[in-house]
Amino acid sequence: MVSQITRGIKISVLTSFEGTYFKNYKIHFAFSYVVTIENHSKDSVQLTSRHWEIHDSLNDLDIVDGEGVIGKKPVLKPGENHTYSSGCLLSSPYGAMKGHFNMINFTTTKTFKVIVPTFRMCAPFALN
Repeated sequence: MVSQITRGIKISVLTSFEGTYFKNYKIHFAFSYVVTIENHSKDSVQLTSRHWEIHDSLNDLDIVDGEGVIGKKPVLKPGENHTYSSGCLLSSPYGAMKGHFNMINFTTTKTFKVIVPTFRMCAPFALN
């Protein structure tokens, strides 16, 4: 698990290898990840959008931007947390993701970025 705190918001990510499968005559490596967002600040905040940079060891960088996370824009009061699960397909058994969440502070009405630390995705058989 990796974790990082930005402006009182803690992001933790845990990854798992889910297996391989063929699609369009090509093997794909499936990974899942669980993200926990914890509000350690004194203000209520809302996650509005996300930015991902997905690195596959055999391919170029893939950028993904979108509203919220899995269709939600969670509001977190001080001391609250939000956990969600998602996934990623890679063309190789090894890769990494990093990015940020765009948030709004309800007290100041200012937007800010919360860093999602780099997390690695590696199939167990690729470690040898």
